[in-house]
Amino acid sequence: MSTKTHYFSEEPAGDFATKPLTVELAADKVQVLTAPGIFSPGGVDKGTRILLDEAPAPQGTRLLDIGCGWGPITLTLAMLTPEAQVYGVEVNPRAAQLTQMNAERLGLNNIRVSSPQALDESLTFDTIWSNPPIRVGKEVLHEIMQTWLPRLSPGGNAYLVVQKNLGSDSLQKWLVQTFPDLETSRYASSKGFRIIRVHRP
Repeated sequence: MSTKTHYFSEEPAGDFATKPLTVELAADKVQVLTAPGIFSPGGVDKGTRILLDEAPAPQGTRLLDIGCGWGPITLTLAMLTPEAQVYGVEVNPRAAQLTQMNAERLGLNNIRVSSPQALDESLTFDTIWSNPPIRVGKEVLHEIMQTWLPRLSPGGNAYLVVQKNLGSDSLQKWLVQTFPDLETSRYASSKGFRIIRVHRP
């Protein structure tokens, strides 16, 4: 299965056969469902784990996960901030369905999952966390950044985890050049990954 199938397929390959998985999210052991045809069905991938461990506590009342997969970031945001509304956007309908199923399994009623185009264009976000799909190529990645980063609320922060050898430093440089109204910096480095912080003053 290609990486594009993982991230961007409107019709994931294979049967939708869910399997239970025990993972640690927000310092709790929880049981979730995954399935073939999505990104990282075997557990929390390394980049996402670093983001969950290193990013500061989410702030605000509207939070966003770009490319939610089966939901590790979305679920964590919702568990950490039960008073906030958490939005997970995902182009793979199977992955989006799994995030919704996992939210229901964990009793998290502050999560809304949708395709990117279905989300209200007027919404802005106080916190964005994402393990963006770097392997889809620069053109698509840049389009994703140009869609969502301008929707940071004043005072809001985005934290993006990117593997160093997949271009974290070049992405950071591009973000600085492309969004002069935002403040872009390296927030943390761990195990071959960078966390990039993008802040709207």
